[in-house]
Amino acid sequence: MTCSPERSPIRGVAFDLDGLLVNTEELYQHVGSELLRRRGRTFEPDLLDRMMGRPQQVSLQIMIDWHGLTDTIESLARETREIFAELLDTRLEPMPGAVPLVETLVRRGLPRGVATSSGPDFAHDVLSRVGLRDRFGFVLTSADVTHGKPHPEIYGRAAERLGVAPAEMLVFEDSENGCRAAVASGAVVVAVPGGHSRRHDFTGAHLVAESLADPRITRLLAIDRSE
Repeated sequence: MTCSPERSPIRGVAFDLDGLLVNTEELYQHVGSELLRRRGRTFEPDLLDRMMGRPQQVSLQIMIDWHGLTDTIESLARETREIFAELLDTRLEPMPGAVPLVETLVRRGLPRGVATSSGPDFAHDVLSRVGLRDRFGFVLTSADVTHGKPHPEIYGRAAERLGVAPAEMLVFEDSENGCRAAVASGAVVVAVPGGHSRRHDFTGAHLVAESLADPRITRLLAIDRSE
């Protein structure tokens, strides 16, 4: 689903992280399934929809409430870190098209940043592991906002850091909650669903791309830069 709002030239770009630049959304799903398996529960698609794109504390509370777990957010977060650490060393990789697209933006001199619901230590670690940390001028995380996605706060802050109006900022998102946040901020949004999020509602997105290698993204940037 796409829409075609009147657009200003694109002068800055903000990327989500999990499931968009790196395959951590897939890894999170593995972790969530393992957490619930250990408790005799299952990770239903509807629960994943509720959790996806939200800060960890919010997501874990949703999981607790959904299944009536007696665990605390803190204990689940510790267990999550333990399971995740093993996966990062063996299964972390950039999403298709991520590195070439970022390098294209570097060559064009467009300011770039990351706006993620993940925490700062995790976000910087993951970006460093795939060689992308130094390609971004800033990394905004859950520590930088009061309200997590789908609230638009993080993308308002991203526009400020980029030094552009929200309407001049292109945002890449892979989840419904992230897309809602970016659209509400006034940004031009490209949704890049992957795996489970292909079933999400991306109302308000200018474009729903197949991947970050979708040639329509390059054309969108070229058109906007020449307007």
